[in-house]
Amino acid sequence: MSSSSYENWSREELIAHIKELEGRTNAAGARDKTRTENPLSTSPAPQTSQFDFASHPRRKIALKFCYSGWEYNGLAYQLKPTPLPTVEGVIFDALTRAKLIDPAAGYDGCGWEKCGRTDRGVSAGGQVISLWKTHLQFYPHQLDYVAILNRILPHTIRILAWSPVSTTFSARFACKCRHYKYFFSPEHLDIPKMRDAASRLLGLHDFRNLCKLDTAKQITVFDRKILRADIDPVDPSTSTNSSSMYVLNLVGTAFLYHQVRHIMAILLLVGRGLEQPSVVTSLLNTKEGAEQSRPGESPAVVDSKPEYQMADALPLMLWDCIYSDEDVDWRIDGHEPDSDQSNRSTEDGRGIYHLLHSIQSRSEVYLALNQHFLDAASLFFPKPWATTKEGIMGIRYGGRVMIEAPLGAGTSRKLQHYVPLLERKRLDPVDVANERWRNGKGFRRDQRKMLATIENDSVIG
Repeated sequence: MSSSSYENWSREELIAHIKELEGRTNAAGARDKTRTENPLSTSPAPQTSQFDFASHPRRKIALKFCYSGWEYNGLAYQLKPTPLPTVEGVIFDALTRAKLIDPAAGYDGCGWEKCGRTDRGVSAGGQVISLWKTHLQFYPHQLDYVAILNRILPHTIRILAWSPVSTTFSARFACKCRHYKYFFSPEHLDIPKMRDAASRLLGLHDFRNLCKLDTAKQITVFDRKILRADIDPVDPSTSTNSSSMYVLNLVGTAFLYHQVRHIMAILLLVGRGLEQPSVVTSLLNTKEGAEQSRPGESPAVVDSKPEYQMADALPLMLWDCIYSDEDVDWRIDGHEPDSDQSNRSTEDGRGIYHLLHSIQSRSEVYLALNQHFLDAASLFFPKPWATTKEGIMGIRYGGRVMIEAPLGAGTSRKLQHYVPLLERKRLDPVDVANERWRNGKGFRRDQRKMLATIENDSVIG
């Protein structure tokens, strides 16, 4: 029957024809779904109802990746719904879609470990996770994990390299040191004083006053070793330009909860002239004689943390997680190190670089636009900066000159009076806070969760 004469068809004939077309569409959709069951191949996959992960061997690998923290609700996946997706959640979904891990087994089933947790808004340039992935036997060559995962992941997360690792490798515990960067504008800040304050962080110290206490973890030891604490211009060639960005380069073997943001908050107060560099020594001096005094200084004993606000999350980046060469062998494709790669296309590598370069170029346009918005406003409004009666750079706000306590990323607190850190109200000592948690709802809630997990495991077993 010709489709050009639909007007002559009866109602029953039209209905029958529509059903026939719907049947063809559904069949084609089923075939397409079968093909996408395995996104690593362009050929039709076997007509199986479910991928059998147990029939394939496993191999342990590490992945190095970067991500834009402001797009995510932190790195770690959460059991409860979050306003934004988590980085781990997005990567886990990509790995399951690529049939590299079993979604039913969850994070524990693939031995998922991360090097360092980053919270909401914090970015990473070289985060690392380790996991057991499925070794697909029907592929004769080593898979190109970088290309496979980057085709699935959003542009705000990029896999940079992968490495085969030993069965005992742990992304967390095998890490020798972690390198954080915190970017800031030097405007109205005394950089030499900030460098003096930062230098006092070097070595092994008790950082209980420079972190956020997580009572659920019941931590009692706060000693951490800082290997590097430098304040440098981001671009040394523009260091004489007052508008050029600076960065705190902080390297340590391990870090406490929110430690970097607390450290940066103190450095910004020192840079603005609200605190002296010696305040860092006092905050580290948690008991008599814990810190050596410098000539002309007498550090106070600060056995519990003064109240203060940590620095903004946006400028913070986990720049790199550093491992020994014996533990990792970073690669950008599926070839073994001794294979001939001279003729291999580097299109995927160029694609990643070109994408990130395009994003960086676009951000420079936003920077130029925002600068011109500021220039346009300057034609009608005066700059608000003014010197306070204490002789500190402040800001005209609400008809008066206020003290401005910088918090990073253009944020600050406006204060009529500034109370020095060592004169502020102190939080409870660590042992008191930990005991309160043990006697409170938090401990009982965690106990119920642990019992529920044990019962669930026993049922499954």
